[in-house]
Amino acid sequence: MQGIDWVFHVAAVADYWRTPAATIHQVNVDGARNVFEAALTAGVKKVIYTSSSAAVGMPRPGQPLLGETDRFNLKPAEFYYGYSKQLAEDLLMQYVASGLNAVSVLPSAVIGPRDLKFNVGELIVQALKPSLPVLPLPRGGLNYIDVRDCVAGHIAAAENGENGGRYLLTGHNLTHRQTMDEVNQALGTSVPIVELPGWMFVPAAEAVDILQKLGVSLPVDKGRVLHSREFIYYDNSKAVRELGLTIRPFADSVRDAYEWYSENDYLSRRGISVQRPAGTLSQPD
Repeated sequence: MQGIDWVFHVAAVADYWRTPAATIHQVNVDGARNVFEAALTAGVKKVIYTSSSAAVGMPRPGQPLLGETDRFNLKPAEFYYGYSKQLAEDLLMQYVASGLNAVSVLPSAVIGPRDLKFNVGELIVQALKPSLPVLPLPRGGLNYIDVRDCVAGHIAAAENGENGGRYLLTGHNLTHRQTMDEVNQALGTSVPIVELPGWMFVPAAEAVDILQKLGVSLPVDKGRVLHSREFIYYDNSKAVRELGLTIRPFADSVRDAYEWYSENDYLSRRGISVQRPAGTLSQPD
């Protein structure tokens, strides 16, 4: 880091549902401390730390939008990933007090080209090659940001972010049904959707927990199943106001992610034809 102006710390364990808490802590907290210490020692002009919207916790009753002043409010064992990000942000503030110029940015669910692990990209896979005749969804919601808008937010935070500042890089607040409706429309697919009442996800979460304890590898954990019932929405007005954050249409993110997967042979590896589905909306200029 000697002679470096900006350090972007973006490394982390993100597939938290299949990673032990001890490993998450070692990477997301101890690893962050190593970066902050090295940056302070080297005299880096600014550190931009990639936290996560998970660090602001879950909405409370009557709270439609979460903001930068909110903090992680679950038991650590319920969602250690979010807890680890809050711990790392607390560490960052200690280093800021010691003279480090730093800012934290908190992306929500990131969608778009180069989603190699198919985190949000799994929505595209389910639309093109559904694993079930109907897609069961809870009556909850989530926030999504395009990866390119997220990158622009990082750079804007480096250029204009206040020392010690915290910025939610978040985009579209969508119910799970709205999300899949948008995916279907963007790709010309027609996966049937059925909304399930929230109480059904309690036994489902317990079943997931038992299977994982038996060593079965799953794409979700108990906490992720339970949290899917919540409307986890964010207020991005601070980032819009202070960083100039802009948000492109969600459908553009879906189409562009599909195009990138197709062009780079990722969909065929999942057993999906790379031919564009009939009825797909035209690519934007």
